Amino acid sequence: MDLDLIPAPVHLGDEGRRGFLFDPSTTITAAPGTGSTERWLRTTLGAAFGLPLAPGGADAADADAGNTVRLRIDTDLEPEGYRLTTGTGRGVEITGGSPAGVFWGAQTLRQLLGAEAFRRAPVSPGAQRSVPFADIEDHPRFPWRGMMLDVARHFLPKDDVLRYLDLLAAHKLNVFHFHLTDDQGWRIEIKRHPRLTEVGSWRPRTKHGHRASEQWDETPHGGYYTQDDIREIVAYAAERHIRVVPEIDIPGHSQAAIAAYPELGNADVVDTAALPVWDTWGINANVLAPTDTTLRFFEGVLEEVLDLFPAATSPFIHIGGDECRKEQWKDSPAAQARIAEFGLANEDELQSWIIRHFDTWLTARGRRLIGWDEILEGGLPAGAAVSSWRGYGGGIAAAEAGHDVVMCPEQHVYLDHRQHGGPDEPMPIGFVRTLEDVYRFEPVPPGLSEEAARHILGTQANVWTEVMQNRARVDYQVFPRLAAFAEVAWSPLPAPAARDYADFERRMTAHYARLDALGVDYRRPSGPLPRQKRPGVLGRPLDGPPPNV
Repeated sequence: MDLDLIPAPVHLGDEGRRGFLFDPSTTITAAPGTGSTERWLRTTLGAAFGLPLAPGGADAADADAGNTVRLRIDTDLEPEGYRLTTGTGRGVEITGGSPAGVFWGAQTLRQLLGAEAFRRAPVSPGAQRSVPFADIEDHPRFPWRGMMLDVARHFLPKDDVLRYLDLLAAHKLNVFHFHLTDDQGWRIEIKRHPRLTEVGSWRPRTKHGHRASEQWDETPHGGYYTQDDIREIVAYAAERHIRVVPEIDIPGHSQAAIAAYPELGNADVVDTAALPVWDTWGINANVLAPTDTTLRFFEGVLEEVLDLFPAATSPFIHIGGDECRKEQWKDSPAAQARIAEFGLANEDELQSWIIRHFDTWLTARGRRLIGWDEILEGGLPAGAAVSSWRGYGGGIAAAEAGHDVVMCPEQHVYLDHRQHGGPDEPMPIGFVRTLEDVYRFEPVPPGLSEEAARHILGTQANVWTEVMQNRARVDYQVFPRLAAFAEVAWSPLPAPAARDYADFERRMTAHYARLDALGVDYRRPSGPLPRQKRPGVLGRPLDGPPPNV
């Protein structure tokens, strides 16, 4: 049966029954623990079809009851797994192994109802919708199915972030990595350090295109999320069974923080009081000083972060750790004194000392540290997890050493990389990564030992926004490739070469209609629309296939 579901379910059966009609008499009967899905169905599908979806009566719990959507939990199923059945006289039954499983089943029901189910108001009020027969058993391949969104390089307003949480949920993605700080902007209110947002959230201008471009956007750029904004985002994600991983980047990528509080930088090497929020791109030499002042400052930052991101929604805290240049530490008497004080061998071990400090600090407060794969350099704390971005290599080394790993190699799932080699791609960055390339990405590299493979928590697509100035540019880079990535993360696909891309491409025809209904400004298979092009803006395209490292 062709139901054009994305991601593809584990099992789709056919017992010959007809479907049922989704109409004004349809009700929802929700068992204990399924309230978040009941609310979502009523506010989302109810709005799309103009239906009340009233609570079902006691008789609706009967397996033979008709026009109702029954939600229940069966802990014998896998935690995020679900079973969905429809049929005449039976209504819809969604049974999940947990509240999350029920919610993912509801996402499948939405797809079964057609593209109109993805609109915010009815386009044909009063019409009946026939739900096709479905007998689906499904569960995800990985427990970590994520997307990282960089709001530091280009700020996205709160409503755009909430919209992306809805888009993740629609694709059964359950981790939102929230990159909140970088050289070019600090995006989260910290009440004890107000200059982080008063100063650090704004830059006077922005490099337009790649850092080698001679073009500038002279409009001041900035913005930040208040603490209540963050609480709203976290609650919105939790209601959709999405975990949020906040990232506070240390010790590199920190010029916005240093611009706000110059004592955080290596003032014995450079005039940190003269440093602005950075207005261009690249790897910045201005990094945090390894002092007690810096440690206490960021402990204070993290105390507020932990309060805003509760452990139930955010068990992991990302501390960055990537691309930390060491020149200033080599020249800094204070940094060299710290190396000598703790008997460290070099600057790599100094960075490791900082990472270990915050790992201990977070562990004592019931959280787990995760960082980019550079945190392996100089030694890694036992409980730390790794986001493997420079390739598979860091993830392989971490997993073989017993660390949990999220695979997100830039050569495969950096969605800022261009989607086509043609001249019309806007601000082309990196290797060509087509929809098919992403569909053939395999998060678990061959040759990994069975024990190490168990440490692969899952996978994540990363969205760096240096050349994405607004929501439309983010949409263009992310979609439709996020749909392919979602299937890789969820479905039990065969080896990359054996995957049926033709079938996926066929199912994407229906999915493009869903994206249209959602208002996603995706890249069309035929290429960018005229308004999506950015002629004359310098990028940094890399030719040939990406290295498999």
